[in-house]
Amino acid sequence: MSSVVCTDVSFSWPDDTPVFDHLTASFPPGRNGLVAANGTGKTTLLRLIGGDLTPTGGTITLGGPLGYLPQHLPFASDQTVAEVLGVDRIVAALHAIESGDPAEEHFAVVGSDWDVEERSRAELDRLGLGDVGLGRRLGTLSGGQVVSLGLAAELLKRPDVLLLDEPTNNLDAGARDRLTAVLKAYGGCLIVVSHDRALLDEMDRIAALDDGEIRWFGGNFTAYAEAVTAEREVADRQVRHAEQDLKRQKREAQQARERSARRLSTASRNLGSAGLSRIHAGNLKNNAQVSAARGGEVHASRVAGAQARYDEASWAAKQDDRIVIELPQTVVPAGRTVFSGRDLRVPYLDRPLLDELIIRGPERIALLGPNGAGKSSLMRLIVQGAQRVALLSQRLDLLDDDATVAESLARFAPSLPDAERMNLLARFLFRGSRAHLPVRVLSGGERLRATLACVLFAEPAPQLLLLDEPTNNLDLDSVAQLESALIAYRGAFVVVSHDQRFLDEIGIDRTITL
Repeated sequence: MSSVVCTDVSFSWPDDTPVFDHLTASFPPGRNGLVAANGTGKTTLLRLIGGDLTPTGGTITLGGPLGYLPQHLPFASDQTVAEVLGVDRIVAALHAIESGDPAEEHFAVVGSDWDVEERSRAELDRLGLGDVGLGRRLGTLSGGQVVSLGLAAELLKRPDVLLLDEPTNNLDAGARDRLTAVLKAYGGCLIVVSHDRALLDEMDRIAALDDGEIRWFGGNFTAYAEAVTAEREVADRQVRHAEQDLKRQKREAQQARERSARRLSTASRNLGSAGLSRIHAGNLKNNAQVSAARGGEVHASRVAGAQARYDEASWAAKQDDRIVIELPQTVVPAGRTVFSGRDLRVPYLDRPLLDELIIRGPERIALLGPNGAGKSSLMRLIVQGAQRVALLSQRLDLLDDDATVAESLARFAPSLPDAERMNLLARFLFRGSRAHLPVRVLSGGERLRATLACVLFAEPAPQLLLLDEPTNNLDLDSVAQLESALIAYRGAFVVVSHDQRFLDEIGIDRTITL
């Protein structure tokens, strides 16, 4: 039996915006990857399964105890590790018993969990947190360590169903490898929402959520991508055939109208010279017109059918949008130095992050290192010492939330004519009214695209671009759009990322590891 069964599930937000309408899907035991574009309901579906939200219709049935790691963890910086793991009261009772306090309430709190400390340490060890004490405060941990700690807390529950929403965000390469190993060993029903292609390649099957329905693909993400590509190739051929058929039907209909008009004209002249009575001639003319009308209806029907087939094929072949741009103003000649720094330090370290860093020409540099090594700090040091530089931080907070996308671009590129500005935004997929949306309502992918448009076409355009974990919280389509923009960029850039496939796609020239 499936471990998670959604039966006729419907859900709408309080303003009556629908998300799901009679969704039925079964998630079997094993590793299930859930993919979809941002805003289509992946996180909402996990929250419905996890009990954070209640369906407005239908039922969700779980095959056992649940563990749920949301994308945004609800932890406070003053919480201890033991509190996050949910073992603080048990550990306190154990310590009281060990110190000689025989109070009955301590034994009631412990129950059968006499090995809770050992199990907690084992989970922390598996996730690379072996040196983190149970009494340590979260404020002293890195973002990646907090994510790993949240997963350890869920695994301690020994769940039969485990939901993970973007679990590799903020994880360094080592933490990602440990997470993958833990998930390989997990024996229940796992549902993972992620943009991490390497993690999705460890899945047994892929569930693709589109238009409120789920389609299943056997195999990992690579197999899914190959299947989708094959489907689109077939759909593209169908579009071409349908388009050719539509043109042929329109051409034949036009030719039929022209032939009919010529016949009617010829018939009218012949009738006038044939010496027929007016009534008889009128009947013949009416019959000819009726025949022509019937022929026109037949051709119109064929054209309508061809148009319907073309529309259906075009819908089936809908392609993911890609950013296609040229950025000549960002060109940096080979060999030109865009940044030079020595003895690069931050206050909290007694040693420099780097003894020396020189960035020349259109270099593409990946900045790697474990969580807490100082990658973001080094980015800020580069900003202080470079000219024509732009930093895209993890928070994507460069734009004014109250300004529209078009207004934001106008502030960065004031000399750009309005018409050219709208054309440019359309190339960044802000078409029509979407160019006038306030920044605050944009999704993560949309905010990234708006920020890229403003930064890359700023006056003057940057010749050094710094990106700090730019793929965090982006869906796979948005990652592909970011890759397209960076491939078009002609300056130097430094990117912090733990997504190796993303780094491979954007053509890294050099790697610096802290």
